[in-house]
Amino acid sequence: MFLNGASVGFDTVRNKAVFIDQTLLPTEYKEVSTDDYNEIFDAIKNLKVRGAPQIGVFTAISLAVLMNNSTSDTYEKLMAELKDYCTKLVSCRPTAVNLKWSTEEMLKVAENSNAENFKENLTDKALKMIEDDVAICRKIGEYGAEILKNCNSVLTHCNAGRLATVKYGTALAPIYVAKENGNSIKVFADETRPLLQGARLTAFELCDANIDTTVICDNMASFVMKNALVDAVLVGCDRVALNGDTANKIGTSGVAILAKHYNIPFYVCMPFSTFDKNIKSGDDIVIEMREGSEIGEMWYEKTMIPQNAKTLNPAFDVTDHSLITAFITEKGVFTPDEIKKYI
Repeated sequence: MFLNGASVGFDTVRNKAVFIDQTLLPTEYKEVSTDDYNEIFDAIKNLKVRGAPQIGVFTAISLAVLMNNSTSDTYEKLMAELKDYCTKLVSCRPTAVNLKWSTEEMLKVAENSNAENFKENLTDKALKMIEDDVAICRKIGEYGAEILKNCNSVLTHCNAGRLATVKYGTALAPIYVAKENGNSIKVFADETRPLLQGARLTAFELCDANIDTTVICDNMASFVMKNALVDAVLVGCDRVALNGDTANKIGTSGVAILAKHYNIPFYVCMPFSTFDKNIKSGDDIVIEMREGSEIGEMWYEKTMIPQNAKTLNPAFDVTDHSLITAFITEKGVFTPDEIKKYI
């Protein structure tokens, strides 16, 4: 179903960035190959490509593709063109730190290049980032699977699986690795309004992998926790502040509060690249605000909100570090206090 087991790719033969258009799932599966800047920007902005790690890798691939097509003939011109692409791409999704991290990594490579090897070095770096993302997510899965060895079921919010990374995912990586190890864990997937990433994407990829999956409305999380239907909560994240405050898809903080109330462990699964060393706490995280049409029009034949009603559509909220049991990373499992030592 996926691109050779991955969800984004780099077609180096044709110099194309390849992705699955996630806005069409689960009813239509479409792979897109492109070297067009506008199509790349649109893919990130409008969530055809999404998930913090995937956005980072796809951005690196896209920058390599765009620069491979450049007609600039000096290092200075190449660098100016790359910086311009980086600035524009970072602007389209301000909350996901991996996007900015990815552009900074590509700029570092460019700074240590010359006009002759500029494009080749960027291509090599993008390919390395693809490889690294798979390895990192696999490690997250291994550490998480060990924690979940006595769990029968978990709750997830949004999508942090194969469709949010290159392969395996972050929050779903422990589920996939556990299955590889012979331990089948049931998943309750919050629908995750307004874009329904849980209902459309998490359920799609888990069912494709033959994992027992139950979709619930967001306001049913308390019911499944109170009735002991889940043993843990696994979520991904888009940015983590130095104190451990974590930005993730809107609704995550509410799930964390419920988990605390019902004494259910709440785990954030993430690569270390998601840490933002420049932000002290969640108060400093910029929250992306999106169009209200996502709430009232996107999934309906007719508008379901009265014309004079206003909408508020923050894409993310911030979960306080005090609500997080531990971070599951490629370097191990750490409490919010412990992980500060490794940043």
